[in-house]
Amino acid sequence: MSTSSSADGPPLETVLLRTFVEIVDSGSFASAADRLALTPSAVSGHMRRLEQIAGASLLARTTRRLELTQAGDTLYAYSRNILDLESEARAKLRGTPLRGRLRIGASEDFASAWLPQVLQRFRQWHPEATVELKVGITADLLRQQERGRLDLVFGKQCSRVERSGALLWEEALVWVYAADQPLAAGEPLPLAVFPEPCVYRESAVAALSRTDRAWRIVFESSSMAGCLSAARAGFAVTVIADSQRIEGLRVLDRDDGLPALPMARFYAFAGKDSPAGSSLIEAARRAGQSRFASRGLRD
Repeated sequence: MSTSSSADGPPLETVLLRTFVEIVDSGSFASAADRLALTPSAVSGHMRRLEQIAGASLLARTTRRLELTQAGDTLYAYSRNILDLESEARAKLRGTPLRGRLRIGASEDFASAWLPQVLQRFRQWHPEATVELKVGITADLLRQQERGRLDLVFGKQCSRVERSGALLWEEALVWVYAADQPLAAGEPLPLAVFPEPCVYRESAVAALSRTDRAWRIVFESSSMAGCLSAARAGFAVTVIADSQRIEGLRVLDRDDGLPALPMARFYAFAGKDSPAGSSLIEAARRAGQSRFASRGLRD
């Protein structure tokens, strides 16, 4: 598409922007249609109209998936801000902002890497609400939720977590080690892990068990900072979600003799439905999906 546009052209309608964002966030036209309660033809029509207004193609079709074009990547960022401002304005205009205390639990990786931007978005929408935070292991936090001590839990779903949560996003798990030190060859792989139950630990052990690589746990800590420090010091290799990678660490892969790892899936576990909880879950979903959306869409 090569039509031109000008600043005084047709407005960027929020209904079209919402459809565009939903396509990117959900990964496909069909999923967006389901979430928006629209027909697939209506979703396609919205995209055609939006591309006409934008004067540029927003999505490029490859053999197996859709990808954002440069113009699409730019418009996606603006669309997010526009829709967030609209949500904030609606909340203020209703004249009944959410009040009271929301008790949330979060795994340490979620709390350190994701919670700040989630809370910032939530604060914009509901400035009069208060949040009480407890950081811990997902399985332990869910037990506290069952006792009525937490309203909402953010974390990962490991083998010992039987409850079903709302999937927020998924991202790659990676092996990391000191960037400035070689990994010793011919020795058992030293591992730094969280205590059980932990999806990172489970994934590492399961992946290594399918290989002939010898390994041993040399460092165990319930702190993400502890495991990262062990890796940065060259004391051990650890497994983290890619978004938790910090300076001083390098990713190890098959060239280093390490097997591929599965994806990490982050969930929200709601104790009961509440406007505040639903709003915070939506803020978390948007934070994660906006981070990973530009990496590729399913057709």
